[in-house]
Amino acid sequence: MIPLSWFLVLSAILFCIGLYAVITRKNTIAILLGVELMLNAANINILAFWRYLYAPQGNIDGLILSLIVFVVAASETAVGLGLILSAYRRRKTVIAGEL
Repeated sequence: MIPLSWFLVLSAILFCIGLYAVITRKNTIAILLGVELMLNAANINILAFWRYLYAPQGNIDGLILSLIVFVVAASETAVGLGLILSAYRRRKTVIAGEL
């Protein structure tokens, strides 16, 4: 069985990579991908803690919360890409500073 700390380290690394992408990138699509990485890191944390604390009791609240985060991430991606496409059609750029 994989220890909980490994999942937490993986989640922290993914979150830091996503945060780095959001802070340093100028391209709005790269920023959106960074936000997606951060949401996936949060999902790993949710599922890891659920697995080690509540799964043996038969509680599925962690799975439901993780599903909600997936739905929010998918809708955020759809809306974000729609906004980026609309802005690109008007301004012919996807650089965040110019939008």
